[in-house]
Amino acid sequence: MRRKNQRGLSLVEIIVAFTILMMLTAMAVPMARYKVRREREKDLRIALRELRSAIDRYKDDSDGGKLGIQQKIGSDGYPENLEVLVNGVKLAGEIEKKKRYLRRIPKDPFTNSTEWGMRSMQDDPKSTSWGGQHVFDVYSKTTERAPDGAPYAEW
Repeated sequence: MRRKNQRGLSLVEIIVAFTILMMLTAMAVPMARYKVRREREKDLRIALRELRSAIDRYKDDSDGGKLGIQQKIGSDGYPENLEVLVNGVKLAGEIEKKKRYLRRIPKDPFTNSTEWGMRSMQDDPKSTSWGGQHVFDVYSKTTERAPDGAPYAEW
């Protein structure tokens, strides 16, 4: 027997409330996954833009003669690797001064590492192996694909 001053929920009310919460959660999870993927894509675009911009600035300085004769033959004025952009290079006519093009190598948001795929001028534009001559372009090493079906490695 139930007393008049007793309060609480019946089993049916609890089941209905739990079912509603489960439906709301089921709708929220895909939206959260979509948002996480979009953030990763945004971070990948920013990292690629930063790396490619640093490579272009290095190339411009090399072509302008600001880096002196320390260039490797056959490099076409591009850096030997990404670490050169972080460590910096001595400018022509300077004894102690180095110019750095990156503070650090950005992380790939999909592989969560600072290891990027690299291509040189001699490599095929869609190649996944680096010839080792110099760094002309970078790409993500992930095998995932964007929602439109294009691999992130081709961005």
